Amino acid sequence: MSTASRPAPSRLLRNARVATGALFFTNGALFSNLLPRYPAIKSGLDLTNTEFGLVVIAFPVGAIISGLAAAAAIRRFGAANVAVIGTVLTAAGLVAVGWAPALWLIVAALFVAGSADSITDVGQNSHGIAVQRGYGRSIINSFHAVWSAGAVTGGLMGTAAAANEVPLGLHLTVSSVVWVLVAFVARRFTLPAGMSVGPPLVEEHHTAGGPAAAWLRRPPVLLAALVLIAMSGTMVEDAGNTWSAVFLTQELDAGPALAGLAFVATVGAQFVGRVLGDPMTDRLGQRAVARLGAALIIVGMGLVVLGPSSVAVIAGFALAGFGSATLVPAAMNAADDMPGMRAGNALTIVSWLMRVAFVVSPPLVGAIGDAAGLRAGLAVVPVLAVGTLLLAGVLRGRER
Repeated sequence: MSTASRPAPSRLLRNARVATGALFFTNGALFSNLLPRYPAIKSGLDLTNTEFGLVVIAFPVGAIISGLAAAAAIRRFGAANVAVIGTVLTAAGLVAVGWAPALWLIVAALFVAGSADSITDVGQNSHGIAVQRGYGRSIINSFHAVWSAGAVTGGLMGTAAAANEVPLGLHLTVSSVVWVLVAFVARRFTLPAGMSVGPPLVEEHHTAGGPAAAWLRRPPVLLAALVLIAMSGTMVEDAGNTWSAVFLTQELDAGPALAGLAFVATVGAQFVGRVLGDPMTDRLGQRAVARLGAALIIVGMGLVVLGPSSVAVIAGFALAGFGSATLVPAAMNAADDMPGMRAGNALTIVSWLMRVAFVVSPPLVGAIGDAAGLRAGLAVVPVLAVGTLLLAGVLRGRER
């Protein structure tokens, strides 16, 4: 990073940082409006846990199928433009979910929304990393913190709509229009398209451990490790997104308002972790922060699985959410710093493959839940966190 940009970021960079934060906020709020409505959708369609898990993976399946197009789109149109266009298409898919009269239409609409969301995700992260380069210090966690704040806002909107029995179609239409307008306004203040892609080649990224860890520096191994680290974070997000409200409703007989708070606690704690993430990363390094986060995921999900009350379960989701806070940003940042990769390629690959967790997790947790209860199903969530403890050496250590 250029040291010249460190003393005083330009007005362009400051505006771009705020605008990028608005795009992240919008992305978090859009989909999160739907999540507290999942229990009603599940019961309204009379779905088993397994069937429900198979329905909701339409969103990540769409993301995986379309995700690899993001890098080419960014190079052609610019990261910010891609993020805004993706936001519009995601919103359209969610509105269709709200008004869909049949199960297959809900699946199709979730597929479209997920396809657009994956491209939005890469676009906004690519733009955020470009702004970070201009600042010359870690700010990527702050963008993901704003995403979490948006997710909390969307979750509260959805919880309120569910508690007041607002029709799903009306609720998702109003929320989608609001957040699309925010995205259009934000686009006016982002970096010009030519500045939002980043350099064609990036600096070499070093792992920990010297010769003993040299195998981790091989590009395929490094990419795989970064994907696993990101997936250990997204597994927690998926547990909060898909199963927290269902778990509290089904296992602990919680009402709609209380059940929706488990998701809010997950993303709320994740928000706090991301606000603290940049100073923690600057002080301790990505590696130590990731290992601490993985340990908190293991403890938090253990509390979810063993917790005797709704309060204990919500606290466990919050702890796991805090632990997952920096994992996805760290993996994406490290991917964008990989040597010898064209702009956006490594970031796109990590973003694309980490969504496998969103595809595998719902039906896996659902199938185990039908066979042995959702407590047993959610016990699989922290497994990847163990891998993060072992492979966090691919991330940056503390700068000396």
